[in-house]
Amino acid sequence: MLWLSNVLNGLAFGSLLFLVASGLTITFGLMRTINLAHGGFYLVGGYLAFDLFTRTNDYWLSLVLAVVVTAVLGMIVQRFLLHRLINQELPQIILTVGVALILGDLLLAQYGGNPVSPPAPAGLEGSIQLTDTLVFPKFRLFLIGLALALAAVIMAFLRFSSVGAKVRSAVDDQEIARTIGIRVPLMFLLVFGTGTALAAFAGVWGGAMTSLSPDTGFDILLLALVVVVVGGLGSVPGALIAAFAVGLLDQFGRVLFPEWAMFTIYAPVALLLAFRPRGLLGKVETR
Repeated sequence: MLWLSNVLNGLAFGSLLFLVASGLTITFGLMRTINLAHGGFYLVGGYLAFDLFTRTNDYWLSLVLAVVVTAVLGMIVQRFLLHRLINQELPQIILTVGVALILGDLLLAQYGGNPVSPPAPAGLEGSIQLTDTLVFPKFRLFLIGLALALAAVIMAFLRFSSVGAKVRSAVDDQEIARTIGIRVPLMFLLVFGTGTALAAFAGVWGGAMTSLSPDTGFDILLLALVVVVVGGLGSVPGALIAAFAVGLLDQFGRVLFPEWAMFTIYAPVALLLAFRPRGLLGKVETR
C-alpha cells in the first residue's frame, strides 16, 4: 500500500497548493494583477493564527481574525498602492516583491526565524485506519476534501451569483461595466481582498501541515504560480487539476528520484507549456 500512501500524500500537498493558488487565480488570473506578495499574505495569515491561538486557545476565533485582518491588509495594499498601477506589469512586480520582503522582515523581527506551526482544528489530530496496512493522518485527508469543497464554492460563486457576474463583467470590459453602473474599483478591491483572505486561510491550514518560517513565502508562491499558469489563467478547475498534478509529481519525484526532485516538477511543466501555452483550461485572450 506504499503507492496509495504516496498518492494520498501527493493529493494532500496538491490540496495545499490549491488553497494558495485559489486566491492567486482570482487576483492574477481574473484581475490580471501580478501579486507577488501573495506568499507574504500566506505567512501573515498563518503567523497571526498561531499568535492568536497562543493567546486565546480558540482555534476558530484565531482563524477568522487572521483571515479578516489579512484581507483588510490586502485591500489597503490594493487601494493605496496597486490601484495606481493597473495594467503596468513591471511596476506591479517590483511593488509586490517589496511588500513581500517587508512582510517577511516584520514577521522575522516579531517571531524570529524558527519554524512555527499554527494549530489544527480539534478532531483532526492523529490518524485513521484506511486499510489493513495503511494508516493516514486525518488532517491531510480532510485537507483533500477541503480543497474540493473550496473549488466548488468558488466556481459556483463566480458562475451563479450576481456579484460573480459583476466581477466577470468588470474583468472582461471595464468601460462597458462602468456604463451599466458597476463600480469597477470597488469590485477589484473586493476581489483582491478575497484573494488575500484565501492566502491567509491557506497559511493557517498549510502552516499546520508543513510549518511556517519567514523565508517560506516565496517557496510556496513559486509553486502556486506554477499551478495558476499550468491550470490556465482565471480557471479554478484548471488550478485544481494542476495543483493535484504538481502535488503528485512532487511526491513521487521525491520518492523515486530524490536527487532530481525539482526537475520532476518543472520539466513536465515546461514541456506542457511548450505545447499548450495557455495552460490546461486557459481561454484564448480576446482583448
